[in-house]
Amino acid sequence: MQAMLALEDGTVYTGRSFGAGGEQWGEVVFNTGMTGYQEVLTDPSYCGQIVVMTYPLIGNYGTAREDDESRKSFVRGFVVREDCRHPSNWRAGGTIADFLTGENVIGLAGIDTRSLTRRLRSYGAMRGVISTITADAGELAERARSSPYLTGQELVPLVAAREAYTIPGSGKRVVLMDFGAKKNIVRCLAKRDCEVIVAPPDTGAADVLAFEPDGIVLSNGPGDPVDVPYAVAAVRRLIDKKPILGICLGHQILALAMGAKTYKMKFGHRGANHPVKDLATGRVYISSHNHGFSVDEESLEGLDIYVSHRNLNDGTVEGLKHKFLPVFSVQYHPEAAPGPADSEYIFDQFLAMMRQGRR
Repeated sequence: MQAMLALEDGTVYTGRSFGAGGEQWGEVVFNTGMTGYQEVLTDPSYCGQIVVMTYPLIGNYGTAREDDESRKSFVRGFVVREDCRHPSNWRAGGTIADFLTGENVIGLAGIDTRSLTRRLRSYGAMRGVISTITADAGELAERARSSPYLTGQELVPLVAAREAYTIPGSGKRVVLMDFGAKKNIVRCLAKRDCEVIVAPPDTGAADVLAFEPDGIVLSNGPGDPVDVPYAVAAVRRLIDKKPILGICLGHQILALAMGAKTYKMKFGHRGANHPVKDLATGRVYISSHNHGFSVDEESLEGLDIYVSHRNLNDGTVEGLKHKFLPVFSVQYHPEAAPGPADSEYIFDQFLAMMRQGRR
């Protein structure tokens, strides 16, 4: 079956459908990872987006449900150069096409993903429409131009927990404020014997403190951080109460709560090989990324926070630390999944902060 992707600038890519059929709109972005496509597909941070994989062959090791990072896939579409129809992996429970069909995600294969990626790099992430039911390129491009921007959408409630629940543990009690948390954040905390209470994104500061946590983690999630003002307000009241670790969207929410500003990047960081420098040690880590917004470094002037990590590709802010309180955050994903586990030390630092209390 034929499938098409139309961008808001009028560019149209025609290829072959795989996975589900239908039509969807979203922000078109690219991911440079060579592996980890299932974790990408089930990362809630991609809600509202059509994801293009730059690596040419996707699906060669199939899919396995135990690799899911959330309860379902929230991507609006999935675009590849070639989808592997005969995976080789003893763990595989099906093909990438089987997975997309089961998750009702539209797939597009057989297009020049290098050309598409270069366009997104040159002109920035764009609105797009992916379709297996409309063959009129001009009509699709017009629909792309009339579709909503990513900013302004309420995406977090679509992907986050609706009620609080607990993962038992014998160690420190952590409240994970769920804005679209990946499962591996919970695994990394549980591996350190933490009791994890997963709380909905609209949980107020008083309710968070009522759990009597030793620390608070602000999770990753989709969209623009300014679209979750209730979370910013809650975190502002928690900053001087407990040790806090922010991850990705949680990092941006923490920055806003402390008086900084954020901005939308041209095409963002999405992949598993981004070099990030820990400015305290000078060590460089290869890290996993998925974000289209960043903290404005100039807005940090006069605040009680400073840059702790920096991206070596473009110099953007990758981490923040409070000057006096046990509060810090990273823009990238220390839990990886997909990607290298180099940055899991962030969880060890958070554990050490909880042991020391509020000092």
